[in-house]
Amino acid sequence: MFATLITFLHRAIMQGIPLLFGSTGEIITEKSGNLNLGIPGIMYIGGMSGVIGAFFYENSLTDKADANGFLAIFIPLISCILGSLIAGMIYSFLTVTLKANQNVTGLALTTFGTGFGNFFGGSLIKLTGADVPSVALSTTSAYFSKTLPVAETTGWFGKLFLSYGFLAYLAIIIALVCAYVLNKTRVGLHLRAVGENPATADAAGINVEKTKYIATGIGSVIAGLGGLYYVMDYANGVWSNDGFGDRGWLAIALVIFAVWKPNMSILGSIVFGGLYIVYLYVPSALRTQELFKMIPYVVTILVLILVSVRKKKEDQGPAALGLSYFREER
Repeated sequence: MFATLITFLHRAIMQGIPLLFGSTGEIITEKSGNLNLGIPGIMYIGGMSGVIGAFFYENSLTDKADANGFLAIFIPLISCILGSLIAGMIYSFLTVTLKANQNVTGLALTTFGTGFGNFFGGSLIKLTGADVPSVALSTTSAYFSKTLPVAETTGWFGKLFLSYGFLAYLAIIIALVCAYVLNKTRVGLHLRAVGENPATADAAGINVEKTKYIATGIGSVIAGLGGLYYVMDYANGVWSNDGFGDRGWLAIALVIFAVWKPNMSILGSIVFGGLYIVYLYVPSALRTQELFKMIPYVVTILVLILVSVRKKKEDQGPAALGLSYFREER
């Protein structure tokens, strides 16, 4: 029973890491007042960009044993960051500069990101001539999924806390740093001010457009790393079209569950990860996969109702969330 519990928690954490990246990135974005529903698409773009970098690096090697660990990590990582950043800048240009509707723009970006991933994924599959519709990048994946040396010798503690790739620990560090910046620094104060009342922030000398651009760019990069983690670590370097499922939308739901607090997203990601796979641990007679996969969304709705009933300001989203700012109207 104890071994089953440890295995369940281990799998829940691995499932939750992409959600943690996505939700942390979305929280940073939303704190600036931008409601980016394109996070699922950005996670696709980030994952696919990393795959493209890893694919061309692996194919440049005459012998896979000659792979350089630094390059095997750096090339996919920088490709992911650039791809995600470009997607975030496209969203910012449309919503901040051109004042396009944020909901429509976000949904369009999700559609584009999914198509981007599937198009280039299908192209790479054709280049490899694989019999199965997937791309396997085992050489670079081995560096991303490498665990701490003592993980194998420390029993259940090692399996639960030490047996993850570096991106998993990076996700937690980023969430904690973001929580600190938002709550304890002047930069965080300016960001929250823009999200709450951009006109007042503008009057106080804060550059609203610049703040929104920077927050959305950083948030998009963080979310894109979730896509990279899923492919290179969780999926062991195997890209399959539409393989992400609804994880991007779960990341957005997690923002509400965590009441816009990055540190709460750490716990929430584990909870959501566990709820996502709980159907595997119920008796087969009761197992209805799609029904159990609804649980995270049901929990999110319940949390949203609870937060609305309590009406505590610190548990609410930014007041100007989803609204375009027109300086001439202030």
